[in-house]
Amino acid sequence: MIQDLRNRINRVFVGKEDVVDNVLTCLLAGGHVLLEDVPGIGKTTLAKTLAQAVQCRFGRIQFTPDTLPSDVTGLYVYNQKTSEFDYREGPVMNQVLLADEINRTSPKTQASLLEAMAESQVTVDGIRHPLPELFFVIATQNPIEYLGTYPLPEAQLDRFMMRLSVGYPSAEAELTMARNFLDRNSGRDQAAPEDATGVCDAAEVIRMRKEAAAVHVSDGVLGYIREIIELTRQDKQLSLGASPRALLALVSASQARAYLKGKDFVRPDDVRAVAVNVLHHRVTLNEEARLSGADPDTVITTIVRKARLPKE
Repeated sequence: MIQDLRNRINRVFVGKEDVVDNVLTCLLAGGHVLLEDVPGIGKTTLAKTLAQAVQCRFGRIQFTPDTLPSDVTGLYVYNQKTSEFDYREGPVMNQVLLADEINRTSPKTQASLLEAMAESQVTVDGIRHPLPELFFVIATQNPIEYLGTYPLPEAQLDRFMMRLSVGYPSAEAELTMARNFLDRNSGRDQAAPEDATGVCDAAEVIRMRKEAAAVHVSDGVLGYIREIIELTRQDKQLSLGASPRALLALVSASQARAYLKGKDFVRPDDVRAVAVNVLHHRVTLNEEARLSGADPDTVITTIVRKARLPKE
């Protein structure tokens, strides 16, 4: 089923198999993902294709500077017939939510997703509303140097299990994409997001999540993960190290990665495969490191190499 899911998505979202694997890792680990890159490289296509492939209710919020928190969470509207206030659901009540260009809206509206992502509920006018059991946020943002952007605060970034950069496709993948575009316009091809249906449903994704959460993690591997987290707090190039939430995210992502590869236990190479994407948005370079041109990915890669491998 996982291989079929990969194939369906990769047929539409061409040339980025590693990105698809990381998004599926977040989905199976119960986390959320932030896609950061320039416009026009298929971030929205990836989100829509995934929602179609797992047959989940899909919602999209196009964030703009005037988007309000109620546009995300929903609001109560007075019903003249019943003389009561009825809750009108917002897009957050969908199972797969695309938060498009999340850093184009104000911090107040950005924060409206915090409770949903951390606690699977929203509070509107003091009344709590639970979200669907399967709730997965795919947020996109433009690079912070673009006009009209509001950088996400650390607390918001920490809610995302991974931050991924999609990047431009290879020349071969881009040509395949162009051929698919021509075939689709002429009716000869079905490689569109709405055609990637029928792989599984929400109940099966929830079942796979439970199986991924049951993947064995030995004490040695837990100690290895803990040492990586501790080293981020001790590194002289970082003014802010990884939080306890980052440790739990790294454990869950490692389990999901092992499950995705068909294993029933986590090895150190599973941890190394996800460590950079899980941690690089949760640490902060100090001023000296920034001025010297240091890169968080390089710093974390060095830290992972320093951590002692478990003996077993």
